[in-house]
Amino acid sequence: MKPAVLRPQALRDQHDEVRYYRKEGGSRVAVKVVKAINSAPDQIELDPGMGSPTLGMRLGIPGLRTWRVVKFPLLWCYFERADCLDVVRLLGERQDLAAILGDEFAAN
Repeated sequence: MKPAVLRPQALRDQHDEVRYYRKEGGSRVAVKVVKAINSAPDQIELDPGMGSPTLGMRLGIPGLRTWRVVKFPLLWCYFERADCLDVVRLLGERQDLAAILGDEFAAN
């Protein structure tokens, strides 16, 4: 099992999503999103290859995989490394994923 290591931007994304859901849906919804957000990396730690490579292939970002957060329109974006899962972002499905990730990984 490879541990999921969240980059600082992924941690900020996580914080921002919880804040958004608390503001829009209240504390109960925020607690649910926290549980869902936190359980997703646990799942991919067990089988890193189960994340979808489709977005990474479409954007020309080799190795990028995504895993959807259950019951919320959120995607964890990560790379499988030799020693860990490099979790780079938590993004909403309705965001402009191509622009966000393309800009971020254009130099890589």
